[in-house]
Amino acid sequence: MSSTVQNTPSRGFRAYADPSGWLWLLTLDLYPAIVAFVLPWSTSAVSVLIVLWLGVLIPTIRPGAFLASLKRPESLLPLIFFALAVAGMLWADGSWSVRFQGLHPVAKLLLIPVLLYHFSRSRRSHWVFIAFFASCALLMGFSWAIYFAPGLKFAATESAGVPVKNYIDQSQELALCLFAAAPLLLAEFKARRWGAVLGLAVLSLGFLCNMLFVVIARTAFIYVPVLLVLFAARYFRPKVATGFVVAAAAIVLLLGVASPYVRYRVQWIAHEYHLRVRTGMATSDGERMAYWRTSIGSIEQAPVVGHGTGSTKHLFDEAAAGKTGEWANAIRNPHNQTLYVAIQWGVMGCIVLYAMWYFHLALFFERSFAAWIGLVVVVQNFVSSLVNSHLFDFSEGWIYVLGVGVAGGMVAAARRDRPQGQLAEAGRSGTGTVALPSGIEPLSPP
Repeated sequence: MSSTVQNTPSRGFRAYADPSGWLWLLTLDLYPAIVAFVLPWSTSAVSVLIVLWLGVLIPTIRPGAFLASLKRPESLLPLIFFALAVAGMLWADGSWSVRFQGLHPVAKLLLIPVLLYHFSRSRRSHWVFIAFFASCALLMGFSWAIYFAPGLKFAATESAGVPVKNYIDQSQELALCLFAAAPLLLAEFKARRWGAVLGLAVLSLGFLCNMLFVVIARTAFIYVPVLLVLFAARYFRPKVATGFVVAAAAIVLLLGVASPYVRYRVQWIAHEYHLRVRTGMATSDGERMAYWRTSIGSIEQAPVVGHGTGSTKHLFDEAAAGKTGEWANAIRNPHNQTLYVAIQWGVMGCIVLYAMWYFHLALFFERSFAAWIGLVVVVQNFVSSLVNSHLFDFSEGWIYVLGVGVAGGMVAAARRDRPQGQLAEAGRSGTGTVALPSGIEPLSPP
């Protein structure tokens, strides 16, 4: 009898070691939430946690259902993108270390089909969004703190009011949270839950004023108006939407005029433009235009398949050779996602890139909060990638991967649980685009 007791695992051990146990499943959903929480603050922690999550996830994957999910374009296209980048290493001219370095920014896209699969069966997808929102709220609060008390700053960043990383990442994160909170604020207002309205309003105002009075990326001047119009079109009737956009634009304009920082940013942008035109100095916008001209010239030399994975470094090193000052800086990023892709993989790469953006956008045509989050993530990434390479940048790229993967999985789970009649109606109205592959069932503890 004693030997039987000794050889029988305890219930607690089974819960930990069994991939169907409640503790294992809890860990499976907890890791992505922690990744979302640390993303605004750290890069290395994100990489470590992703590896740990994959180790926990693999034993729970049902091969048949997972392979069926990979046939859908939103999962298949990231894999094709990565396969093209791997193939592009064969015709690149740089060293193999440079080729692998060029492959690295694309590798994160491999997580999208895995996230779509897992969060279509998870009941805790919302943890990821809550964790990211809470982390950005903390980041915003600390940003205000070091803005008024610079001595509290513990990291060496280039901009005042930026606790970690850089002002471009911070603007991207705070703007995303601002528009994520907007439909929640509207819903709570309609339900007359004034405590929740007050809390969300304070946080939203904090996000907005932080961008207007503390620090903002110039890219935000492009994607914020687009997201504002998108929100109005999504949640209001046409006449009300027009009035909302006009009123919101007027409020933002008044706050911008009242902000010394925004006035300085606008004046500096104009000053840089005139400086570039009159003197030819390497201003920020002048460098970007030069990068684009160099990129277009390189693309013309290999328009179909590009110069290969990692080739941007070699091409921009050649362009900087013999120049002085800022013009001699060696870069690998042309500050435009399309050009970045076209240099390395030509028209083939651009077709895959835009097809992926399209099918990820199509995931979120239906009207739900998860679909709204996914829509904001995709649109923000697409618009900001017109003047940056945000799909390949670390923070913005991981925001895209997590946003599409988690929100897409939530939309798929909602469609699975929706009555058949509502599914048919969604199909007729064109609002439903996600079908759950057969064999995928929700994960729940035994």
